[in-house]
Amino acid sequence: MANITKKVSWSSRTDESGAAGEGTPLLNGSEQPRLSRQDSLRGRPKEIPHNEKLLSLKYESLDYDNIENQLFLEEERRMSHMGFRCLEISRWVVCGLIGFLTGLIACFIDIVVEQLAGIKYQVVKENIERFTEFGGLSISLILWAVLNSTFVMVGAIIVAFFEPIAAGSGIPQIKCYLNGVKIPRVVRLKTLVVKVCGVICSVVGGLAVGKEGPMIHSGAVVAAGVSQGRSTSLKRDFKIFEYFRRDTEKRDFVSAGAAAGVSAAFGAPVGGVLFSLEEGASFWNQMLTWRIFFASMISTFTLNFFLSIYHKNPGDLSNPGLINFGRFESESMAYNLYEIPLFIAMGALGGLLGALFNFLNYWLTIFRIRYIHRPCLQVMEAMLVAAVTATVSFTMIYFSNDCQPLGPEHTEEYPLQLFCADGEYNSMATAFFNTPERSVRSLFHNPAGTYNPLTLGLFTLTYFFLACWTYGLAVSAGVFIPSLLIGAAWGRLCGILLASITANGSIWADPGKYALIGAGAQLGGIVRMTLSLTVILVEATGNVTYGLPIMLVLMTAKIVGDYFEEGLYDIHIKLQSVPFLHWEAPATSHWLTAREVMSSPVTCLNRIEKVGTIVDILSNTSTNHNGFPVVVQITGSDEPAKLCGLILRSQLIVLLKHKVFVELARSRLTQRKLQLKDFRDAYPRFPPIQSIHVSQDERECMMDLTEFMNATPYTVPQDTSLPRVFKLFRALGLRHLVVVDDENRVIGLVTRKDLARYHLGKHGLEELQLAQT
Repeated sequence: MANITKKVSWSSRTDESGAAGEGTPLLNGSEQPRLSRQDSLRGRPKEIPHNEKLLSLKYESLDYDNIENQLFLEEERRMSHMGFRCLEISRWVVCGLIGFLTGLIACFIDIVVEQLAGIKYQVVKENIERFTEFGGLSISLILWAVLNSTFVMVGAIIVAFFEPIAAGSGIPQIKCYLNGVKIPRVVRLKTLVVKVCGVICSVVGGLAVGKEGPMIHSGAVVAAGVSQGRSTSLKRDFKIFEYFRRDTEKRDFVSAGAAAGVSAAFGAPVGGVLFSLEEGASFWNQMLTWRIFFASMISTFTLNFFLSIYHKNPGDLSNPGLINFGRFESESMAYNLYEIPLFIAMGALGGLLGALFNFLNYWLTIFRIRYIHRPCLQVMEAMLVAAVTATVSFTMIYFSNDCQPLGPEHTEEYPLQLFCADGEYNSMATAFFNTPERSVRSLFHNPAGTYNPLTLGLFTLTYFFLACWTYGLAVSAGVFIPSLLIGAAWGRLCGILLASITANGSIWADPGKYALIGAGAQLGGIVRMTLSLTVILVEATGNVTYGLPIMLVLMTAKIVGDYFEEGLYDIHIKLQSVPFLHWEAPATSHWLTAREVMSSPVTCLNRIEKVGTIVDILSNTSTNHNGFPVVVQITGSDEPAKLCGLILRSQLIVLLKHKVFVELARSRLTQRKLQLKDFRDAYPRFPPIQSIHVSQDERECMMDLTEFMNATPYTVPQDTSLPRVFKLFRALGLRHLVVVDDENRVIGLVTRKDLARYHLGKHGLEELQLAQT
């Protein structure tokens, strides 16, 4: 909605609008950043100005609330008890399918990555061994860097040129979708294909990334596709699950898909359910929880079953998840009461390091938004990072003289001898010359004395900066595993130092135990998840003994980290200017009322409206409204019109497309009555108004909206306080909330952007500007 200039003045507003540069005001009163003279002469800006104090107008809300018009109510009333039972059964079937397909995708990613990475590391290893004897190791370095850059180049090209939304882990986007924001193209089939291929390329390309985050996005895309019973991308309609073609049902299934993704990635079905609850779904009920848990279980089971066939022991279902931390044995891993303060201190350290990581990544992302916005530049940056990662890894291995004996039961996949004596291997190579998942496992489980403290210290330092630089590149990649790896390295370092400082430390300070605590602290410090992360780590390690320490560590990391900087996903959501609604309204907003928050004046439609008027309103690009209050004028009186319903742009477009005009209905008695199916068939890609042809004669016709409008929209009086409006809007997942006066006359509309504008900043309550970015 076009936004009125506020009567309230804010202390912190002057500097923000000043920073953007005074330019032509947009429709909504925010400032358009002005380019300098040279930039305008060149035609394309070299720098894209970015101001995070803006909220983008390009994002729409999802309709989580059902549109209760006459058609909907008639269909519901016609449906028998058996019909509702069948619907419930089909919901379970859809959830089972989501779990099965997500597990299959995880299995495919895992096997392909293992095969390709195996070939790559084998080639490089043979090359290094050959040149260690004869000199000329620089050739091995060039080979490694070229292999890495080639894989990453393929991954970056498909993301940057074909589907930019598939970049990153996809968790911020899914978080927004479950919050009720319609992120364009986020659950398309093309996005899924690019995501899967991209994540394979980036992991095999040796970047500091994991394949776990993208699994959550992949699960969500699978869910959105399966639940609709058709593919709009492939233009195939299977004529099943037609009842689920609306935002309410789709959003519930997407939360199940995200949970199935977590479950496949970590082998943590309960963690998956809690992830959807904590990070996503705004609306929750018991049956939904049960269905989501079912999807998560099926997903883990499918992955286990197919991996057991791949590992040549079919039917053995004991290896859960893409990342397998290995079992922690209870005897060696016991902890005492006096260790809890140490764990809490490690949590605080994780929070500090996480805040530093997020701070650096924030400025790096702003730099990328401003300067690296062309696809070719994004691909070049990704290749540069891949080459630098290989060079740094090689240099660290080359100059490390940390040699360890290669025991009979060694777990090293690709042990590099380099300059070590025969029968020994370079321990720095275990950390760098491996997929990140394997490195995490070796840090957790290798016996004490496997790593030199200097090796761990250097590894933590370099990997921290590499991971920070990598997150936000134009490749599909997650941040979970790099965070765990950094934390496991400094956690193990803490364990080794404690063992050397204290007299009997070598008995209780098991390095593997501290590696686990460090991994939890670092991941908690970066992503700031508490409940789901505790359960994911407990499930992934297969040991509930560590429930309390992990929980304490994650809480401490979150509290300490939040003091300095927000979580990584929240930062990226904010940088995209998404109107994200948090759980509660800002604490100090009680003195604001609906009258001050709402958008006005509102474009209203009469219950029987002229077609020409409707077409003009929908074609007006300056407003681009999506919801229109329907008003009725009492005939013969001069009273202002009163509210009698609400109709959406998408409904009006379907009505115009099918030419549901009063005159035509009279002239053609045989005309088929428009049904709910016609609206469902047009969902989710409603045609734009420009594609609908309305002749001059048809413009004079009238359209009766009575049957199609929602006759009972939610309304609030104009004096309602902001927290109350917020609670109603957020809990019911609304898209439009009509503000009325005592006479039930429409005076304004509250949309998501009107509420998301207010947030608590450093100077108290701040209001964000709206912009057409």
